Amino acid sequence: MKQLIQKNLKGDPVIWGVVFVLSCLSILTVYSASSSLAYRQMHNNTEYYLLRQAMLIGAGLCAMWLAHRIDHRYYAAMAKAGLWISIPLLLVTWKYGLKLNEASRWLNIPLINKSFQPSDLAQLALIIRLSHMLAKQQKRITCFRSSCLPMLAWSGLISGLIALTNFSGAILLFGTCLVLMYIGRIPVKYLLIVVLSGGLAGGGALAFGQRGGTAAKRIESFLKGEVSFQAEQSYIAIATGGLTGKGPGNSTQRNFLPHPYSDFIYAILIEEYGLIGGICVLLLYLVLLYRATALLSTATSYYSGILAVGLALLLVFQALLNMAVAVGLGPVTGLPLPFVSMGGTSLLFTGIAIGILLSITQGPIDKELIALKKEVAGIRYNKFKKKT
Repeated sequence: MKQLIQKNLKGDPVIWGVVFVLSCLSILTVYSASSSLAYRQMHNNTEYYLLRQAMLIGAGLCAMWLAHRIDHRYYAAMAKAGLWISIPLLLVTWKYGLKLNEASRWLNIPLINKSFQPSDLAQLALIIRLSHMLAKQQKRITCFRSSCLPMLAWSGLISGLIALTNFSGAILLFGTCLVLMYIGRIPVKYLLIVVLSGGLAGGGALAFGQRGGTAAKRIESFLKGEVSFQAEQSYIAIATGGLTGKGPGNSTQRNFLPHPYSDFIYAILIEEYGLIGGICVLLLYLVLLYRATALLSTATSYYSGILAVGLALLLVFQALLNMAVAVGLGPVTGLPLPFVSMGGTSLLFTGIAIGILLSITQGPIDKELIALKKEVAGIRYNKFKKKT
């Protein structure tokens, strides 16, 4: 059994452990949080969302397993194609996508009749592409025209298109890109230009986007100290959870809290597993970030290290923002808790992102690729990596 696991589950075992724990918590918490909804909408079938979430988690784990078997250097070319594909998809979604809560963030896939969120593809592709560009431009990193301008163009374009339907998701992505560019040694004076450009793009998104008015009202209410109904119910769930919680399946606020299985699942998790459970979940994400940042100095190439950091930052920043909203440290957003909240494409692309991270932890998988010229792989070998 041990040999079978070692043969098929390669890469950092700590990351595998974090993912499996989050997966189990996801199934348990979503089952509890959605049981009332399933009883009302699925003809008393309270196990409907349990089975659905288990299947989606399984699909995410399969995507992660497949992604971790591919050499991570191949994803650079895939990401470039993914970015070009995501531009028309985001525009079509903005105009003709499926609407939910006054925002069209999904496209319906013909034949299978399933929804797909193009922003998940765009986010992942942008982080991979940005990491590749940072690695290739390290020798000319101080040149604004050749290094910073293309990164600014891609980051601003993709974030701006996402902001038309998902303002909070666009801010998260743009902030992650800024941090990644700072780690990638982009001069601070250029980053200030990026921030200014992002502010202008954000203002345009607020003016022309579908959720601009809602986003502005939520930010204004938060700054004034006003508590919305969603936030109030979330606070009650957290307060009544205490230190050890009410126990799995014993949540009461799931009957009152809007979207307890997605946007506010962290509040339900604390209500059932207590402050101890909430802190443990937070630590799991921080462990994921730590294992990824450690690769920056030990990976075989700079591209590998910066890509690992970028993927981890995207997931962990989203997790921290979701938790912050639940405990009242930020305005209400519609961002799910990665690999815990109920979802479809979000679970799939989260699995792919973690699979790429696991691929990086293995080092070069394709032994023929490493023998090619460095320009083909688009990487600069890490000078801090110890030679063996």
